[in-house]
Amino acid sequence: MRTARPKAGGARAAGAKGPSLRFERTFTAVGHRVLAGCDEVGRGALAGPVSVGLVAVELESVRSLKGVRDSKLLSPADREALVPLIKKWCPAWGVGHASAAEIDLLGLMGALRLAGTRAWAQVCETLTPDVVLLDGNHNWLSPQLQASLFDEPSEEDDAACTAPVHTRIKADMTCLSVAAASVLAKVERDAMMVEYARLHPAYGWEINKGYATEAHRAAIDTLGPSPLHRLSWRLGSGRSEEDGPAAGPVGG
Repeated sequence: MRTARPKAGGARAAGAKGPSLRFERTFTAVGHRVLAGCDEVGRGALAGPVSVGLVAVELESVRSLKGVRDSKLLSPADREALVPLIKKWCPAWGVGHASAAEIDLLGLMGALRLAGTRAWAQVCETLTPDVVLLDGNHNWLSPQLQASLFDEPSEEDDAACTAPVHTRIKADMTCLSVAAASVLAKVERDAMMVEYARLHPAYGWEINKGYATEAHRAAIDTLGPSPLHRLSWRLGSGRSEEDGPAAGPVGG
């Protein structure tokens, strides 16, 4: 009697094939030649920057790259091993950051746009993509509506992404260029947080990378926030939305 094969379960089965270039290649039908996949990391952290990765691919010639997954599904060692392969695979890439202070000043969406603009400028030093594929359902990368004639233009406005931006939910799971961008951004931001941990060792950033672990919040409760915390956020475990921004920072 033939024995039924058990079904593979959970997320592993869903992501077994990994991201591909199938969706990216559909953009050739409307005349696009160079596409940049884009993803962010650090959105939910209490400390450190938000970081945006951009990976440009030439749609007619790009080939698949084995091993790339959404950065959250890879071990730190696997992510780091992929970085030189991704940089060799694509004709241009960039990773931009917006600091905790810039997040407090601009808000999260404004800071993501700023970090994305910095990544875009890096890519455009080599070539200018025709189109951007952005993970998620909200286009935070494109410039805001044209400013008033009385507003002073900034350097960031001049460098802002000029290509059409298409959003796609879970693009980091299904689209290779976006997954590659997430890996570059994650590795670069994690390295920054490890370096920051040497300056502020009490918060455990070398482990939690600035995210809201119980130990991280407890350290904020005890010591107060550092200059690298997002002071406009609810930081300590005992704070509520009614408490408003955290007092501080400690040390600057």
